[in-house]
Amino acid sequence: MTAPPTAAVLREAPTLGDLTSGQLRRLGAVAGLSRADTETYADVLTDSLGAVAGRSLRLPPPTRTFLSDDHTPVEFSLSFQPDAAPALRVLLEPGCGADSLAHNGRAGLEAIRAMARRWNFTTGPLDRLRDLFLPSAPDGPFALWCALELRPGGVPAVKVYLNPAANGAERSAGTVREALHRLGHRQAFAGLPQGSGYPFLALDLGDWEQPRAKVYVRHDNLTAGQAGRLTRMGRGPGPAVIEGFFRTAAGVGPGTTGLSGRPGLSCHSFTDTGTARPSGFTLHIPVRDYARHDGEALARAASVLRHHGMDASVLDRALAAVTERRPEDGVGLIAYLALAHQQGRPPRVTAYLSSEAYAVRPPVGEAVRHAVAVG
Repeated sequence: MTAPPTAAVLREAPTLGDLTSGQLRRLGAVAGLSRADTETYADVLTDSLGAVAGRSLRLPPPTRTFLSDDHTPVEFSLSFQPDAAPALRVLLEPGCGADSLAHNGRAGLEAIRAMARRWNFTTGPLDRLRDLFLPSAPDGPFALWCALELRPGGVPAVKVYLNPAANGAERSAGTVREALHRLGHRQAFAGLPQGSGYPFLALDLGDWEQPRAKVYVRHDNLTAGQAGRLTRMGRGPGPAVIEGFFRTAAGVGPGTTGLSGRPGLSCHSFTDTGTARPSGFTLHIPVRDYARHDGEALARAASVLRHHGMDASVLDRALAAVTERRPEDGVGLIAYLALAHQQGRPPRVTAYLSSEAYAVRPPVGEAVRHAVAVG
């Protein structure tokens, strides 16, 4: 049995805050943010994590968080558009050190309110949904996550992720329907595609041009053909665009029948309360479950980026900013690839990057192919 680390060893080891803030600083440089902005955002990250930011990485994760496979309560992403610097985002669980899911949610809510006071935005939409998503005895895999889009100027755009299963998985659909109704989107639920569940509802808070309510739908055994029919936008992407992204990101050919491992996710963004149609659609593919190693995932991401007229070399630099390991030495550094469409804007490609503070998933052999059922 391994002896626990001594106090001296713990003091000398890097902390969760050291690692993740360093990753953020280096990613900020890749995304073209100023040094002053990256320092500001590094401080915001460690402040938002609270006491666990000072926790030694020689200790196990503070919580078995659902946010990442190795339970790091931080994930980064880069969102690409043609002829523009990528947008850097960080997703975190501000209540990750709490001793219960209820305390986790309350700590997360207080962190959001502190951000609102600091950056002068309202938490009104979130407050209207508190009983739905932050009950006294919540169920489900998480309570509240927070995403920060790190914009030039040192003031981020804020988004919260909430758990529709908080009052029971069997009530998830009703919870999403009621939440959309309270937010003024009374026809929106009827506009969603069929799926296997509702893992997230997200809200834009603060300085957004068009604040969105976003509903995520899980799709078990998703096929390329099914993916192409998921969008409900009035003037959205055609099926061929979505199917092509699906096949490239998942690494599947025309003979495959669907994703039989971790499911695909569709996201539907609502901005206009007068219509049932969403104004945005995103397809998320969990590439880490359908690649042998991150070198393979990186090649797929680069292919998607080039296809949409974006600079794939930026993603190489982003991976080097997160870790010193070779992409071929693990799988999961690139967690998801997503293709997003929003009315009036060019398509965006987003790569979600794992911090890997606690563990690296080893690469797998050809058996990963069996994660995709072949007809």
